Amino acid sequence: MTRRIPHTSIMHHGTTGTVSTFPSAPLPVSFHRTELAVILGLYGRMVAAGEWRDYGISALRDVAIFSIFRHTAEHPIYRIEKRPKLAQRQGIYAVIGMDGRILKRGHDLPTVLRVLERKLIRAVAD
Repeated sequence: MTRRIPHTSIMHHGTTGTVSTFPSAPLPVSFHRTELAVILGLYGRMVAAGEWRDYGISALRDVAIFSIFRHTAEHPIYRIEKRPKLAQRQGIYAVIGMDGRILKRGHDLPTVLRVLERKLIRAVAD
């Protein structure tokens, strides 16, 4: 789509210019600050229990991923994923284990994270 810009907006030696508009690239999926507060609350409790040590956040075109590590230089033991395209289906949030199995999926983040809370209860009880 091309539109004409009046010479009062852009002038180059007395002539008018044209501007071509292109669709912008889609923004990557990311966690909202309220979602991060819930995730980081659990993360802090698990760090205090000595279960987790590090995390990483990825914002991609279709998914946002919060990766949880037991040791800094290894593969994540859990991934918390946000996939907006699944909002009308299985649920926007998922907790995925190290082996790639989906441990819990749903529409409500605190409910989905309960699968990891149970691991905290077991860690404290041991």
